[in-house]
Amino acid sequence: MTQEKEDRDIEKTYPINEFIAKLRRLADALEEGKQFNIQIAGERIYVPTDAVYNIEHEREGDEEEIEFQIKWKN
Repeated sequence: MTQEKEDRDIEKTYPINEFIAKLRRLADALEEGKQFNIQIAGERIYVPTDAVYNIEHEREGDEEEIEFQIKWKN
């Protein structure tokens, strides 16, 4: 029996050194073809090796945003 996960939309800010460490671990996992695991706001997330990666750029008024996105289906 599969437990359904609750919907979640969270944005978590990290100090630059932690952000860099997470990006480095992601890059290492991608280069090695391994699953990437990360904990965000107390929840452990398992990103499969067949996830889709994209970069999004948004501009609105005087604000700009770049999002590195990873998407997959459970």
